[in-house]
Amino acid sequence: MLFAPDTEEALTFVVALANTEATASRSGTDELATVDQLDELLSRYVYSGRIDHDEAELNAVRHARSQLREVWTLDRDDAVEAVNRMLREARALPYLTRHDGSDWHIHATDPSAPLAERIRVEAALALIDVIRMNETGRLRVCAAEDCTGLFLDLSRNGSKRFCTVRCGNRVNMIAFRARRSDS
Repeated sequence: MLFAPDTEEALTFVVALANTEATASRSGTDELATVDQLDELLSRYVYSGRIDHDEAELNAVRHARSQLREVWTLDRDDAVEAVNRMLREARALPYLTRHDGSDWHIHATDPSAPLAERIRVEAALALIDVIRMNETGRLRVCAAEDCTGLFLDLSRNGSKRFCTVRCGNRVNMIAFRARRSDS
């Protein structure tokens, strides 16, 4: 599956952000509980513009995380409504820009807009591509019963089932042990 680079980057960030939630994180705890944890997450992704580094921003980003987790699991038509609502609420006005070594890509909020708003709008713009390409099936939740991790299936045939190799191996080991005990 081939999405535009900025689309893939935005979707990859949504996955990373969503998987900081306690039910999806590797540690089993909320990995976005402090401003320092938000700063650490942002250090791995390019977000230009205003970053306040305060509790209000952290709370707003955590709220955006919940909204994006929800949108990830919607069917195509419901996702359209959610995406349009995110864009409308932010009064998004798309424009092309280049910065931080990235080639031309789309932004739709002012760089001085709050971080959580910019995160939602960039995710919405990426989701537009996914919806237009009829590829919402590539937005997945891990198939492991005890995991709610999100992932973006970029495999050629769209057959990826688990958020990580670790989850896949764990499920396969459980199935193997079940088969052996039945013998």
